[in-house]
Formats: sequence, structure tokens, C-alpha cells
Amino acid sequence: MWRGLLIIAIFLFVAPQSLHLLCTKPPYGRFLSNFFCSFRLILSIPQFFRYICILRECEIDYAYRILKLINYNFMNKTKLFLLALMAIGFVACATDTVDEGGQMSPEATIAKKLINTSSNAVAGELVIYVDEATAEQLTLAESATRSGVASIDTFASEVGATDVKPVFNLKVNAELKRQLGMHRWFTVYFPADADLDKVAQRLAKCEDVQSVQFSTRVARPNVTMSEIDPATVATTRSEDVPFDDSLLPKQWHYNNDGSVDFPNAKAGADINLFSAWELTTGRPDVIVAVVDEGVCYTHKDLQANMLVNEAELNGSDGVDDDNNGYVDDIYGYNFVDNGRITWTRNGDSGHGTHVAGTVAAVNNNGIGVAGVAGGSGNGDGVRLISCQIISGGNAAGVSATAAAVEYAADRGACVLQNSWGFEAGQIANDNMFESGSTSVELKAFEYFMAKQNHPNLEGGIIIFAAGNDGKAMAGYPAAYNKLIAVSAIGPDANPTYYTCYDRGCNVSAPGGEYYRKSGSTSEAGCVASTLPGDKYAFMQGTSMACPHVSGIAALAISYAADNGIVLTLPELKDIIVSSVSSLKFEGSKANYGTNGTMSLSSYNTKMGTGLIDAYRVLMAVRGTTCIPLPLGEQAILDISNHIGNGGVQVKMLESEITEEVKEKLGITDCRFMGSKLVLTCTKPGSALVKFKYVAGGNTVGGGQITGGMAAEQEFALVVRPGVKLDEGTGAPIIPGGWL
Repeated sequence: MWRGLLIIAIFLFVAPQSLHLLCTKPPYGRFLSNFFCSFRLILSIPQFFRYICILRECEIDYAYRILKLINYNFMNKTKLFLLALMAIGFVACATDTVDEGGQMSPEATIAKKLINTSSNAVAGELVIYVDEATAEQLTLAESATRSGVASIDTFASEVGATDVKPVFNLKVNAELKRQLGMHRWFTVYFPADADLDKVAQRLAKCEDVQSVQFSTRVARPNVTMSEIDPATVATTRSEDVPFDDSLLPKQWHYNNDGSVDFPNAKAGADINLFSAWELTTGRPDVIVAVVDEGVCYTHKDLQANMLVNEAELNGSDGVDDDNNGYVDDIYGYNFVDNGRITWTRNGDSGHGTHVAGTVAAVNNNGIGVAGVAGGSGNGDGVRLISCQIISGGNAAGVSATAAAVEYAADRGACVLQNSWGFEAGQIANDNMFESGSTSVELKAFEYFMAKQNHPNLEGGIIIFAAGNDGKAMAGYPAAYNKLIAVSAIGPDANPTYYTCYDRGCNVSAPGGEYYRKSGSTSEAGCVASTLPGDKYAFMQGTSMACPHVSGIAALAISYAADNGIVLTLPELKDIIVSSVSSLKFEGSKANYGTNGTMSLSSYNTKMGTGLIDAYRVLMAVRGTTCIPLPLGEQAILDISNHIGNGGVQVKMLESEITEEVKEKLGITDCRFMGSKLVLTCTKPGSALVKFKYVAGGNTVGGGQITGGMAAEQEFALVVRPGVKLDEGTGAPIIPGGWL
């Protein structure tokens, strides 16, 4: 009844002269169809009728998905609001989702089971979710047409289904997978020329099937690449870099001194990695899975840091020697072609190899680039495994992608590196992600996060590139609230023109940026890393920003292990998103993608929490408070601001700042002014110091003196350009920020 009243109310508001039709042209659905036909030209919305026709076939719960499409076609918000109200009311009356007995109609039941669309889906396969009893029968099935499940056997015979296989591998860690319900997901295979939508609708009619999912393909990366000419690389090691990798001076994204060939390049627009390397460079028991194109495991700068499946390496070709369900998975597995890792197919870009190099190219080996967690040259870098979901011109669907994530967890990875995803806006919110187009992938993510593969991290951390659509939201899966999404900055500490930002973006890292000068394009401001064929190249993208964070996460786990610290997954995520330098933007910069300009102020507070700082991450793991200090300016340090929540009664007694630290940070002024410390640092960097103070009074108690207690605490001084000082007190403003 309310639906009819809603329709009447809307028409009284929008078109009272047409109300008389209500009595002469029942039922409501037929009336509305004619109404919209008659008003198409008046409203100037010829496409709207098409949307309404689609909505008539949908359950009302799915109407908002179609209405979202309308939003992209109509700019008049008042008109859109009215149209949306009419459409929802129309769907409610016309769809007949509930019969007289309160039960959903067969059509509505089918619509509810179809949780996404066939757009960009893999032909000849569908993913289904079934109940417990059906799952057991399908697991034991002899063939697609003899599963023992009557409804599915009938379907298989009608459409010519060739196979029904579990999505997930129950040969490994079956107990945990069953607890998470992973055994209830299956992939149904049938002829590739069959109509996907019709097959899906037919499959949804099976009473034993609870949901049907099209196997949507992941988006292939759009790569701009510039190979690095070895002739341009200096052969002598710079004294300013800690390792002898020949291209390390070009990796400004690790340590930016402001000399990069890029407009307004800013010293400190980096991840502060050199300071972090003084504490750890990685551990071989920390495994990072690269879900991407295939990683060139023969690359001279990667090979030593690849995880090797010794059973398969020393076994027989074409045999699953370790009985894990995958044949010849020596350095990972190709989930597109179901075989060995590849990187030379027509259409391969080297994207996966480039990403892998940023995470863990071998450090201090005299060649090429350095990796964030690539070790010190003593075989101590983290290990990489390739989980290939893109091969040549083909990208895996959600079924294979979910299997790749599961495989990473089963092979011992504790960090999942993902520079892939779906276009920003394709999935609107977490509810749609959880119940819609990527349900089977979400189940794989849950498994990865639940499985503990390293004794010093309870679970596994998942990191995603935010996306290169330049939109004010991250793409999914990156935007999902349990995953970390990484936006990109350039050498100028400003957002790159391509980066997604705002909603769903958690933290920023250097992604690099090409720019045009003197009629040519400069690649110096891009990210340098490995390329198949023992080559190196510059690339740009949130794809390049993401592995910086994955590498830092690997360093954090390594450092925790070095110090006997066990982190929970929420703790590690909190550390990563809070250990940052603030990003503040003013004015404008050139948009190198459109040749226009970017208003930078619109990005303020929308690049996640800020620019990730590797050293601060390690200090947070250690439990040491970081004190930001400006570069080249006198700062007045009140230690009380950094104890507890500030404002406590303490008196500084002395500072334990070694001569080595003074030299490292270029400290030219270090003196007490009352209970405060005056510091001037002329070199960027980080260092550990100790401050001794009185807690509870101006003097230390003892004997005939009633006073406070002597205490000391370790702090980390972090000298970065752009840290602001309070105009009144001269104290650093925490957490600091770019000028």
C-alpha cells in the first residue's frame, strides 16, 4: 500500500496534471512505464527510460546501483533527486518481488543471487557459493554432470558444463579454511562461447546455489616506462649513499636532497630510508608476495632474494613434487596460464618486476638499484614470491586472483603487495565490496590476514595501490577499510596528477612523475627499479608508491624480530599509518597529464595521514618517541611536551648527545635555556639520543631534600625540512609538516 501512496505523492509534486491517469491506467507499473515514456522529451532524459527498464528487472535492493549510473549522466541535482525518488517507487511497484504469501518471486530470488555483472568478466566460468552439504558433495564429485547435486547436475547437462572445481586449495591448511567457509566456493566451467548472463541466470535457479559471481578481470596496469641508459650512470660511489648500488643515487624516493631534475624538488620528499637502514635492512624469514605481472626471477638484482621452493626446484618437471596442488611452482605460480611464472609474453610490461625491485632488489651488490628491504649485501634481504595474475594481454578473473592470494598465504608470505585493482568508483562503498562484485576475493583476503606466517606478526598485512584515476576516492579493493591504500607524491612533496586521494586513501609514498621541459619529457622524477632482462627503468604510478610501503612493512616485521617484539596486525597497521610526515599543500602546480594546472589546496588532509617515514615506523615498533626538528632553524625543545600527553612537570638535567650524532645531524647549537634545550640542526637525518630529567619537582629528592625522581628516556630526533615552529615558543609543531 505504501508504495502506491509514495507514487501518488511524487506525482502530486512533479506532475499533478497527470494524476488522473492513475485511475484509468492501472496497474501502477504499467502506468509509470507510460508516464515516463510520455515525459521523456519534456525532461530531456532519453537515457533515463532505458535505466528504468533495467530497474524493472531488478530487486529494489539493487536499484541504487543503477541510480548511481544516472548520477553520471545528469548534472541537475534537483531533477536527479526527483527522478531517483520516482525510480525507486517505480521499482517497488513494478518488480513484484514479494508474492501474496510474503515470499520472494522466482525472478527476485535469481536477481538477489547474482552479486555482480558480466562486465569485463572471464568467459566460460562462474563462481558459486553453496551450503555446507552441497560443498561436501561437490568436493567429492566425479564430474561436472555427476556431482550428486540434482539441481547442479541438471544445469550442467543443459549448458554443457565441463567442470566444477573448488576455488581454494584444501590440501593445505584445510582446518582454518573451513573455519572461514572457504570450502564453499566453487568455479563452474562451461563453453566460452556461451552467453554469460543467461548461464548465470540459469545457475542462479539452482536451489543449492546461494550466490553466483561473474569472474571479473582485474584491470591491467597502464604503464609509462623509460629504460635507464647504463652510459648515463655514474660508476663511482657517492659518499652520501650507504650502499654501492650504481643507481642508488637516482633513487631520490629513498633519500631526496632536493637536487632531482624536477620543478620545485624538495629535500626530504622521500621515505627517510637511509636512517632506517641503520637499524635494519630486512630478514630472509620475512616473505613478501608480489601479486602482479610475473616477476623476472632470473634478474641479477632479484635472484638472490627470491623465495625458492626447493622441492620443486630439485624435483621432476610437470610433477607436483611438494603435493601443494601446484606443479613446478619454484618461484611462485602463474594463475593466468596455470603454470610457471612468465614475463616475456606479448603485452607484458615489466610492471611486476619493477614493483618487486622496489620492495627487495639486492642491496650493496655493486649493480643496479637498491630495494627498501633488500638486505645489506650479506644474503639478509627479505624474500619475494611471484603470484602472477596478469600475463601478456590477459588478466585473471576474481576466481584466479583469490587463489593467488590464498597461495601467497600458504607459501608463508606475511606481506601482500598489490599494485592492481578496479577503477575508482566501480565499487561505491564497503557494503558493495563485502556483498557484491569481489566476494570471493574478500574471502581470500580474510584468510591472508588470519594466517600467521611469521612469529613476530600475528596475521598478514595487505597493502594496495590507491589507483591512478585521479579521483577523490581510492579504487577497490584498496579502499576497503581493512587494507592499506597508498597514494602517490612526486619529488616536490606534492600530489601527482594521476593519484587517487581522499576517501579510502590511508597513507602516501613516492610514486614519481614525468614532466615536460623544453619540448621533451624528463623521467628523473620517476621511480627507478628493475626490469626484465637484467634491465632497469623509470616508472610512475601509485603502483610504484605501494611497494615502498610494502617494503617498509617488511622492515618493521624484521626489526620486531630483531628485538623480540611480537606485533598484532592492528598494531602494525596503526604504526604504518601514524608514522608519517605531514603533507601541506599551497598554490598550484602543472598537471603533467593534461598540460593544465592542479589546485593543490584541494588535496590538503586528503592524502591519507601523510608521507610515510621508514625510520619513524621502526621507532614506533621499538616504542621510542620521535621528535621532529626543522632543518637549519633554531628550535627550543621542551621535553615535557613529549612525555605522556604533554604538560607534565619535569626539569631537564642533561642531554646525552654524542659527537657522532652531532656530526650526523650537523648540530651547531646545543645548550640549555632553563629547563629547555636549544638545538640547531643543519643536516637532514635521524638519530637516537637520551635525555635525563627530574620527574616531579625541580630537584632530585634524597637525604634532607624532598624532590622528584631522576629518570631518563630515549628519543629519536628526526630532522626534516619544512617542520614548522611555534611562533611564540620556538618549539617544533608536532608532527611537523611541509612549508
